[in-house]
Amino acid sequence: MRLERQISAPWDDAHDWWPSLTAATHDLDAPVGVLSVEALASNAFDLLDRARGLPIRVASKSVRVRGVLDAVLALPGYRGILAYTLAEALWLAETRDDIVVGYPTADRGALRRLATDETLASRVTIMVDDVAQLDLVDAVVAPEKRAVIRVALELDASYRSRLLGHVGVRRSPVHAPAAAEALAEAVIARRGFRLVGMMAYEAQIAGVTNAGAGKTPIRMMQRASADELRERRSEAVARVRQVADLEFVNGGGTGSIESTHADPSVTEVAAGSGLFGPHLFDGYTHFRPAPAAAFALDVVRRPTADIATLLGGGWIASGPPGPDRLPRVVWPQGLAMLAREAAGEVQTPLQGPAARDLAIGDRVWLRHTKAGELSEHLDAFALVENGTVVGSLPTYRGEGRMFL
Repeated sequence: MRLERQISAPWDDAHDWWPSLTAATHDLDAPVGVLSVEALASNAFDLLDRARGLPIRVASKSVRVRGVLDAVLALPGYRGILAYTLAEALWLAETRDDIVVGYPTADRGALRRLATDETLASRVTIMVDDVAQLDLVDAVVAPEKRAVIRVALELDASYRSRLLGHVGVRRSPVHAPAAAEALAEAVIARRGFRLVGMMAYEAQIAGVTNAGAGKTPIRMMQRASADELRERRSEAVARVRQVADLEFVNGGGTGSIESTHADPSVTEVAAGSGLFGPHLFDGYTHFRPAPAAAFALDVVRRPTADIATLLGGGWIASGPPGPDRLPRVVWPQGLAMLAREAAGEVQTPLQGPAARDLAIGDRVWLRHTKAGELSEHLDAFALVENGTVVGSLPTYRGEGRMFL
């Protein structure tokens, strides 16, 4: 699959776009996962435009399709992978280099494999935010018996507001620049480790929607958080660079590329969700990705004249439980889930004006809330280009891999 810059946006015309996908996948049995080559390409280049020359490390958690990772990394401007587990990183490292694991690990088997393979150890960087994580590595394979382990430090990017308290996700305990420097010194003092990078993920900016009149407080919080983080991260990076020669400083996510780019201490941004364009990302003021990934289910029941029931559909996204975690029905228009059933494991009843016109066997299109989680429900995505299925790409699941 080759991605090229797009000059049109056919997905903007819902009345043509979704029926064209129905026609293209007519011979495929549901559930059908589709990746539009054109929409994926549009999103990939839009991310590059937003990054304005800063390299983008692809967040594999938000993709989970090796063919997509390969296609995106073939584009100038993309560099390296941000993995979500060490086991996944080791698998990807069989054919790829420059892989950073975005989360600490306690996977002893994976650590043992990393520590006893010079090639893998040269290609994979693990994440730490606590000396105890270094102790665990030493307990698995002693320093004198292993390859040197590449290490990156994670700086806590959450915002500590006098009014709101802690804003952001609970990740690293390393918040202050002095704490980052102390941890860096601890790493370089340990035999068998090499400090090569830093990371700070500003979830309260990258992953919180901010479009709409009611989101003014969120936009204010995000601006204040970006200003605070820019100053604190710059100081932390400067302190750590006095201790170690860092290869990279990673920051951001799909929703925060602009503010992360404005921080001169950052050398690369991370992005992944913006490639697939799940419906969560419809709610930002400064960008809106194309719906590159979607899935379709078939109508199998008509319990009443105004209800049509799909087989399956309970593909609920992670995060705080709420309506925004449900798949969004996008075609036909005029359909809604029932409040008392919503999206169910075995069935999803739909109600609304369009339900009366649906027949047994008709196809309904939905978009997942998040990006990579959709891949956990599918063995493969059908690739659609110019209204035709041109191939398929296996997901991690389709390749027999389930990492988390």
